[in-house]
Amino acid sequence: MSLHNISLRPWQREDAQALAAIANDRNIFNNLRDHLPHPYTVMNALQWIAYCKEQNPVLNFAIVYNGKVAGSIGCMPKTDVYRKTMEIGYFVGEQFKGRGVATEAVRILLEYIQHRFEVVRLFAEVFAHNKASMRVLQKNGFYLEGIRKKSVIKNNVIMDDYVWVKLM
Repeated sequence: MSLHNISLRPWQREDAQALAAIANDRNIFNNLRDHLPHPYTVMNALQWIAYCKEQNPVLNFAIVYNGKVAGSIGCMPKTDVYRKTMEIGYFVGEQFKGRGVATEAVRILLEYIQHRFEVVRLFAEVFAHNKASMRVLQKNGFYLEGIRKKSVIKNNVIMDDYVWVKLM
């Protein structure tokens, strides 16, 4: 599926260089969980791609804009009593920001989730300073469910975490 030259596809080994170049950006690291290493190397990218290739069904995708890898997007199914809930996460390279790439990528992912999974609730957690990501979610029908005060620590700074939700 694609609109405005934006599409999602499974990660490929050949994407490692582009992924490393995007994910190594300090601005991206500052908006993601510490699970993403920094610096982010081609070896990190190759390990991530190998991990993604084992997923069935596919949960993580390359965001492609005009034929180039522009970022990453994925969904994480929850378990046990939360098994009808799924978290989404994404990032877009600095050079692709302001073009609607993240907004369209989230829209495409939501369509994929709706057709592939039986979930009733989607959510995304966003650091307080990441207003652009909040706008992406809002444009895709998410609403602000709550603000968890002083719930995260990133770069040794304690900050609020915004929980955005979409009911399916």
